[in-house]
Amino acid sequence: MTESVAWVGVDWGTSNLRAWGIGGSGAVVARAGSDQGMGKLAREQFPEALGAALEQMQLQAGPLDVVICGMAGARQGWIEAPYLEAPTDLRLLGQGAVSPDMPDERFRVSILPGVCQRQGGENVMRGEETQLLGLASLNPDYTGLVCMPGTHSKWARLDGTRIEHFSTAMTGEMFALLKSQSVLRHSLNGPLDGPGQDEGFVAGARDGLDNPAGLLGQLFTVRAASLLSGQAPDWCVGYLSGLLIGTEIAANRNEIGTDPVPLIGSDKLCALYMRVLHMAGASGRLVDSTEVVLAGLTAARASIA
Repeated sequence: MTESVAWVGVDWGTSNLRAWGIGGSGAVVARAGSDQGMGKLAREQFPEALGAALEQMQLQAGPLDVVICGMAGARQGWIEAPYLEAPTDLRLLGQGAVSPDMPDERFRVSILPGVCQRQGGENVMRGEETQLLGLASLNPDYTGLVCMPGTHSKWARLDGTRIEHFSTAMTGEMFALLKSQSVLRHSLNGPLDGPGQDEGFVAGARDGLDNPAGLLGQLFTVRAASLLSGQAPDWCVGYLSGLLIGTEIAANRNEIGTDPVPLIGSDKLCALYMRVLHMAGASGRLVDSTEVVLAGLTAARASIA
């Protein structure tokens, strides 16, 4: 007999949403998803988008709790869930949840807050805090830096479930903009997956690690190397990627301890960060992003009033 869904967890991003039906045993017994991310929805469209995802699970009669993290709680999302202010204990996420109106009364919806930082550099996160709570729940003794590579990479210092401070690096977004909209695009016309990509990545990562203050000047190496040394597009794109990641890691090098840095993100991107961490004399360990977001949603649900 298939286990029934006891509650639903949702990770609502800017581009997509993912939903999981959780059984009484804590196992995932149903999954759903759509491309109806926050960036595509007007405020009044969120209930319908959630309802369509839940319909995919063929849920039994409610009432069922639906716990949501991510951009549904942003100011431009469904309903704003005010930030917790770092430093803070992430076990308070559930207590900061807000409850939007949901026409389908089978579902009791709670949207978790993000975390902001006012001292030591203003910063915000939404969604990553739930993954961090999940990481802390699965690794209760961990104290140290956590890296979350992505469009806007996050570096957060955890002490158990307490987030002490964090920073953001717009590495992924800068890579996309420079690759497609800057003068560097002229050096990236052609196949980008060739054998030169690896060599370029190592060269760029080394330059970023050794001289992070020189980023603005070193970016032009992409253009100059193609014009003067005949470097192919695959080398150039590798150099650009390595330079940005190397610079990002160099900016955080003084906070990286001796333990492997947990890396939460796509396997492919995390593998690049792990490689550059090794070049910097450190190390990283890949963490399953779905596993930690589910653990975080589960932990937050336990404290929702």
